[in-house]
This record gives sequence, structure tokens and C-alpha cells, in this order.
Amino acid sequence: MSQAFAVVIEKTEHNYSAYVPDLPGCVATGPSREQVLAEIHDAIAFHLEGLAADAQPQPPVRSSVATVVV
Repeated sequence: MSQAFAVVIEKTEHNYSAYVPDLPGCVATGPSREQVLAEIHDAIAFHLEGLAADAQPQPPVRSSVATVVV
């Protein structure tokens, strides 16, 4: 079963970073937006595998994302 997670991507001085608000501690970095998206995809899968291996419940998806133009 696939699930969609909100991911926050931030441009830093030297790279990009990403984190998943609904999965505390699930983070990634990369030299480009495309690379950080690939890295966070893998990080989410790894995080969920770790929860399952430890018999921990998956946190509910509560976050969503919107872009506001002003």
C-alpha cells in the first residue's frame, strides 16, 4: 500500500535539505532538488522499514503542503 507524505525542501547555501513532518528524524540532503527528492524517498522507505522491524506503529499522516503566492 503506498502512502503520500508531505516533504519540506529547503535550499541552503551549499545544497538542499528535506524532512518529513509526519516522520520525526526522517531527513535527507542533496546537491540538487531532484537528488534530495530521491534521497528523501529512500529515507522514508528506510524509516518505515525500521518502524516495522521494531514493531512500532507508523505515525498517521497529518501534514499537507500548499504554496501561497502573494
